[in-house]
Amino acid sequence: MESTPKDGEPVCTAPVPAAALGGPVSLALARVARLHRAAAGRSLRGLGLYPGQEFVMMHLWDKGPVRQSELIKAVELDPSTVTKMLQRLEQAGHVRRSPDPDDRRAVRVEATEQSCGLRKDVSDAWCALEERTLAGLSEAEQTEFVRLLGLVEGGLCPEAGDCR
Repeated sequence: MESTPKDGEPVCTAPVPAAALGGPVSLALARVARLHRAAAGRSLRGLGLYPGQEFVMMHLWDKGPVRQSELIKAVELDPSTVTKMLQRLEQAGHVRRSPDPDDRRAVRVEATEQSCGLRKDVSDAWCALEERTLAGLSEAEQTEFVRLLGLVEGGLCPEAGDCR
């Protein structure tokens, strides 16, 4: 059910699970993350990509050919998930995997020339997603939102062992 929110009230008024009553911020973050991922998925589907694959492609476009192990660390996903993503991206003609010339046991991954046409489309999809995500916020609120998310991330990354 959707309604016009008052300041600080959620738009989606799904019932709050009893076990989540002590964590309203965590519940809100989880809901927003789910909605954001779904919106990203809809945008990417039109490009023939699944959510998460755009991060693989962004990394390859920026860094060039990399070892698969480096790519897994960079996108912070489970190795089996990245392997499946790479299989799909390879079948679609967006990436090429080959033995690493410096270590034949390692696999090197690179974006294909065909994938370069996707780069602008992915960038445009992310810009449109950003606009939809922040549509209800003023410029000052957007700046403050990013600042606050940075503080939340900074508080969580030591616990996850994921601070760079």
